[in-house]
Amino acid sequence: MILLSNLSKLFFSFFKIGLFAVGGAYSFIPITEREVVQYQHWLDKQEFLEIVGVVRIFPGAISIKFATYTGYKVAGIPGAVVANLGNLLAPVLILLLASYLYSKYKDLSAVKSAFTMVQYAVFAMIIAVALQLVDKKHVFEPKHIIVIIASFLLFFLTRIHPAFIILGAGMLGIILR
Repeated sequence: MILLSNLSKLFFSFFKIGLFAVGGAYSFIPITEREVVQYQHWLDKQEFLEIVGVVRIFPGAISIKFATYTGYKVAGIPGAVVANLGNLLAPVLILLLASYLYSKYKDLSAVKSAFTMVQYAVFAMIIAVALQLVDKKHVFEPKHIIVIIASFLLFFLTRIHPAFIILGAGMLGIILR
C-alpha cells in the first residue's frame, strides 16, 4: 500500500511539474525544487542542488533526469517509470493542443505578443534560478567571480558544450580547494 501511495504521489507531483514548467530547464528547476524539496521532502535542499549540477552532465532533458532520479530514490524502478510518465503526460497533451492552435492562429498580433511576454517571464525565472544556485556567502570571492565570468563567456561566445564547461569548473574546484 505504501508503494502504491508513493507511486501515485510521484505521478501527480511530476504531472504538476510537467504542467507548469513552461520554458524549459530553467523554469523547471524552481518548480521542481518546491515540489520535491519543500512539499514532498523527497530530497533535501543540498541534495537537490547537487543533482542540478550532476544531471546537466548527462544527455537528455533535465526533467526526465530529475524524474528518474527522484522516482528511483522514492520507489525504485517503478517510481522512476511512474514519475517520468507523470512528467511527460501534461506537456505532450498541451503540445498537441498548442500545435493545433498555433498553426491555426500564429499570425494574430495577440498571439505574437503573448509569446514575446512569455519569453521575458522565462528570462526572469532563469535569473531567479541562477541566484538560488549560488552560495551567497562566497559568491564574491575572486575565484568564484572568475569562474562565473569565464563560464558565461565560454557559454555565450563559443560552441563548447555546457557539460564541458561544468566539468571544467568542477575540475578547477578540485584543484583550487
